[in-house]
Amino acid sequence: MAQQTAAKAPPKKPVSTGGVFFSFAPWIIFGVVASPSTWEYAALAALIAAIVLSGRDILHGRLRPLDITGIVFFAVLSVLALALDRGQLVWLETYAQVISNGLVALVALGSLFADPFTAQYARESSPRAVWDSPVFQHINRVLTAVWGAVFALMTVSTWLAVRYPAQDDWFNWVVPIALLVVAVKFTEHYPEAYKARVL
Repeated sequence: MAQQTAAKAPPKKPVSTGGVFFSFAPWIIFGVVASPSTWEYAALAALIAAIVLSGRDILHGRLRPLDITGIVFFAVLSVLALALDRGQLVWLETYAQVISNGLVALVALGSLFADPFTAQYARESSPRAVWDSPVFQHINRVLTAVWGAVFALMTVSTWLAVRYPAQDDWFNWVVPIALLVVAVKFTEHYPEAYKARVL
């Protein structure tokens, strides 16, 4: 009976905002630092951040898809910066932020078809007994969808910054930062609000 009760109990902490942020940190660093004249340094800084923040997971052989994607993507950018001349990298200079945001959106939304990426963090702070509970699964599918949608909107916003350079500050800074704040706040409050509604 006790085991059945434990299995039905909802997770107390469905997802760790800090854990999710650490995986997003390299992408955020790249988004903040990257520009047509600094994207190479942004890629290198993001690569270093991705490796450092994933160091413990690398040692234990348990990298998450978003971390792997970040390490590979920023490593490729760094190699391209060294291997190609500036004339061959105009397209990358122009669309680096668009590509990086779009890639995160694809990874996040794509994980909904297998294992929602926020669930990978939530399991670290939740008992195994609740991992398969409907509440746990629903919360993490919603959170993953929200983060995927936020980065999809950031992809559009940074693309608009390329199209309308006069509004660059709005589309490259104000809108993305506002979207990230919304995602973080939603991640902090939605789990408890949902549990209070259904339990």
